[in-house]
Amino acid sequence: MKRIGNFVALVYLLGIFLGGCTDDCDSRLYYTYLEPVYMTTQEIREAFEFREPLELSFPGKIYLFGDYLFVNEVGKGIHIINNTDKRNPVNIGFVNIPGNYDMAVKGNILYADNYIDLLALDISNTNDVRLVKRLEGVFNDHYHYEFLDQNQEAVVVAYEETDTVWYDNPECGGVMPQFLRAEGGFVLGGAMNDSAVPTSAPPPSASPTGIGGSMARFAIVNDILYTIGSYNLGVFDITSTSDPVFGNNVEIGWNIETIFPYENNLFIGAQNGMYIYDISEPSAPEFMSTFAHVNSCDPVVVNEDYAFVTLRSGTECEGFTNQLDVIDISNLYNPFLIKTYPMKNPHGLGLDGNALFICEGEWGLKIFNASDVNAITSNQIKHYTEMHSYDVIPFNDNLIMIGRDGLYQYDYSSLENIQLLSHLQITNEIQ
Repeated sequence: MKRIGNFVALVYLLGIFLGGCTDDCDSRLYYTYLEPVYMTTQEIREAFEFREPLELSFPGKIYLFGDYLFVNEVGKGIHIINNTDKRNPVNIGFVNIPGNYDMAVKGNILYADNYIDLLALDISNTNDVRLVKRLEGVFNDHYHYEFLDQNQEAVVVAYEETDTVWYDNPECGGVMPQFLRAEGGFVLGGAMNDSAVPTSAPPPSASPTGIGGSMARFAIVNDILYTIGSYNLGVFDITSTSDPVFGNNVEIGWNIETIFPYENNLFIGAQNGMYIYDISEPSAPEFMSTFAHVNSCDPVVVNEDYAFVTLRSGTECEGFTNQLDVIDISNLYNPFLIKTYPMKNPHGLGLDGNALFICEGEWGLKIFNASDVNAITSNQIKHYTEMHSYDVIPFNDNLIMIGRDGLYQYDYSSLENIQLLSHLQITNEIQ
């Protein structure tokens, strides 16, 4: 990794002497700047490696495929876990992929982001995962890196804070430092972005696909892989699973976050609302409608009649709302709000029949009977408080939950008697 100099220096204003411009104009501006650290695209591409299993350190997204769980180590790669025995899941390998945040599986191929690239990995032998194809530069609107360098040969992967510095106030005749005006940089007052799936089975296809959590930005419907960037919906043809072909980008809007396929539609969560797209023609998603809400993070899950959307406060979303919205989607061209429920800090959520699972971050996991959408919080079944919860996948009476405390699995075949099956703890740092 290397540091970028003046070209991409990110600067934000910490404080200003408020005395105004006097005759001697000694007012000065104070800044702290964050110096970008980057990896070259060559370094990123050479870093792919299948390794021995590593213990979970900072888990993110989860994905279920058959007897295997794939757990994203945020920005680092993917853990492969043999889940044949849900009471004793076995961590069997780690795929080192810098800039990895999302994944999806069809057949024997796992698709994963590698900052700007899409990887197709052969997982037919989970003890020897191999790279079979790389599509370079298809994620130029990637939501986790800030931007490429001038020649698109490097990606900003982190920022390091430097000492506070000062400059003469330009309004008083001082000189604006050059790096504040650098191409691709941010001007005074620019704030750093803190940005750090279906829970129902997808439609049948020639090859089996897996199931992701509600935080997913990858989704597979039949022979199409859909991916979410910062403002685009990417469309990839995966008819030949080992040979994905980029189709096109569909511009959705800024700050889109999650994707949930249901029947012939995509429900796309954004910080300012929920977008609904028709995918009757899979390679050409067509806009249907939008349900707007206050600015907030918002994963979504749906059933035939309703969409369930969690809104939460957070620096990356710049919102202050923590709630569950229930939206009537019986008419996909005219979704409307049924009811709002206050929450603590909801993250991912899952739906299986009438069972609604909501991750409340530091406040644990809540389980509701959602058969009456007008009385959800009055029908709370269980509240687990002794863990952090980020996202869930409920499937075939098995609940998979990921959080900063590790990977949990529960048997919810009886909602009145939910049983903890296993807990894969976080005990190590990824090197």
